[in-house]
Amino acid sequence: MTITIDKPLSEQLEFYQELLKKTPELMLQEALEQYFVAEEKRLAEQDPLTNLSYDEFWDGLEI
Repeated sequence: MTITIDKPLSEQLEFYQELLKKTPELMLQEALEQYFVAEEKRLAEQDPLTNLSYDEFWDGLEI
């Protein structure tokens, strides 16, 4: 797997690496873990019978 990070984000990683004394890999892992927990919570709160994506809604609608 290859991940490309834009320059502003790379600069932020370097800044926080020095500030927090953590490796960029560790900071990215911690951030992704928080992201996945938040997404799992968001998805668990959705009702699959009423929450349609934009495409699902318009694909099923005849005008």
